[in-house]
Order: sequence, then C-alpha cells, then structure tokens
Amino acid sequence: MSSLPFNPLRSYLRETFGRDVYRVALDAGSTCPNRDGSKGYGGCVYCDVEGSGTGELKSGSQLAEQLATGIKRVRRRDPDPGVIAYFQSYSNTYVAQSRLEEVLSVLDGHLGNPVVAVSIATRPDTLPPKALEILARLNEKVPVWLELGLEVADDALLEKIQRYHTVEDFLVAVERVHRVGIEVVGHAILGLPGDGREGARRTAEVFAESGVRGVKVHNLMVLRRTILEKWWRAGEVDILEPAAYVDWLADFIERLHPDQIVHRLTGEAPSEERLAPRWDVHKTEIRDLLVAELARRATRQGSLAAVGSPGESSPLG
Repeated sequence: MSSLPFNPLRSYLRETFGRDVYRVALDAGSTCPNRDGSKGYGGCVYCDVEGSGTGELKSGSQLAEQLATGIKRVRRRDPDPGVIAYFQSYSNTYVAQSRLEEVLSVLDGHLGNPVVAVSIATRPDTLPPKALEILARLNEKVPVWLELGLEVADDALLEKIQRYHTVEDFLVAVERVHRVGIEVVGHAILGLPGDGREGARRTAEVFAESGVRGVKVHNLMVLRRTILEKWWRAGEVDILEPAAYVDWLADFIERLHPDQIVHRLTGEAPSEERLAPRWDVHKTEIRDLLVAELARRATRQGSLAAVGSPGESSPLG
C-alpha cells in the first residue's frame, strides 16, 4: 500500500502483479474520426500531426518488431519484468474487425510472460460491439485496459477543441466497457482554453461518477504544428504555471473516487516539439509539490468525492 495521499499506478502494479511492470508503447498507425473527415479534419486542437501516430497502418511484422524491441529494452533494466503492451497512438478500435485482430495477434506468444496486461487507447465514440467482443476475449487471458479520452467535462469545450463527442458519449462508453468486464482509464487535460479551476473539479467529479478504474491527468501543452499553436501565438491561450497547476491538480485529486488509480500526474513531450509550458520542473517535483499541498490542506484522494457514486456495473461499485 502506498504512503502517498493518492493511489499511484506503480504501487497498484506491484500489488497486482507482484513485480515491477513497464510499458512498451506500440504505434499501430491508427487514425481518428476527427482527422479522417468522418467528423472533422485536423484532429484535436492540441494533437500534432505525428506525435500521437501517423495514420499509416503498420503491418503485423512492424508491430511485432516494435514489441520485441521494447521487451528487449526493458529486459536490459530488469531481467524478469512484467510488460504492459500499450497501443498508444490515436483510436485503436477505429478499425475493421480483421485489422484489430491482426494488431492484437502480435501479442501471441508473449501473453502472461512478459506481457501481463494490454492497454489500448481509443475514443468513446469508436467502440463497435465487435471490438468489445474481441477485447473481452483477450481480457480472459490478461487484463485489458481501455484508455478513453474525456479531456474536459464540458460539451461546448469538447466541440471547441474538436473532440466531437460529448460527456454523455463518454459515460455511455464507460458503461458498455464495464459491462464486458474490462477496466477503463479516463484521460483529462487541465488548463484547456475556456476551462478554469471549476472545470478541473467538474472533470474529476465525472470520473468519480463514471467509476473508471484509472485516471490519467496532465497539464495543457502547446506543441508545434497544432491548431493550439496558432491560438497560443495569437495570445488566446493561457498556460498554467507549476504552482497553479498543483493547486488545480490537488482539487482534482480530492474529487476522485478514493479507490481509483492515478496513472499519470503530468504530461511529457520532447522539448524540441513543446512550445509551452517551458517548466524547469521534473514530474517527480510535481508529485512532491502535490503531496505537500494535500498535506497543507489535510486532505487526500477522495476527500471531497461523492463516495459510492459509481454504479453497480463499475469495478468500483
């Protein structure tokens, strides 16, 4: 059990798998409905052209090579690691059934050892029933986590930042995923234009209500070659400084369900691609500042949550 005032992923992984566990990121070359014209073009305003994927589908052999290289890299650090196969880029269930099966087939021969879990990034509005069936079968072999971006609990802002789904879409998707026995990790961004401190609190409350098992949260970053870059250069975007971000983050953590797992507290991007913020603050310092702020408030994760709000279909219920 962690001594921190929130539930960090690392402690959860050790308790669950009995050893250190490492992510191996895999890029299947997927795309999104707000990028290919189904809902819009250009993607989310904060998403660069290449940083989250290329939209060029990778072959099974390319993915197998990515996985093998990642496992080899991890084994240089730890001779007997657990591995999370993390299909990270774009919406990995926004493909035909045969394509999803091809992508997941690269895990054959690795499931159980060293791959102890599979994490799949996607959107709330790209979850066809067949995809859930495929993932439910995989979940019988190793735990599967579906990572669903909410980002902000405000429909008007979701439209503005070109997400093109609603908060209700997110809640319905979480319920559908829980129904087939798969855990959900929700994503949030604090500091989006038009979303203030109250917005950060509201997003945490929606996560607690939904009963997602895990939560990833990070500060807004302005990357090169994004729509957000244009807004930022026009002076239309305010970027949170570390002290303000920690204040908002503490508000956020206080409103999560006490049992939810915090997978991430800050975002990372290559310095050559990140225009703002230019913090000289490491992610461990943000964690330490958060711990100090929660201690000052005499609060912890869940202190201000509506405990018991997750429904019966939720893993937290």
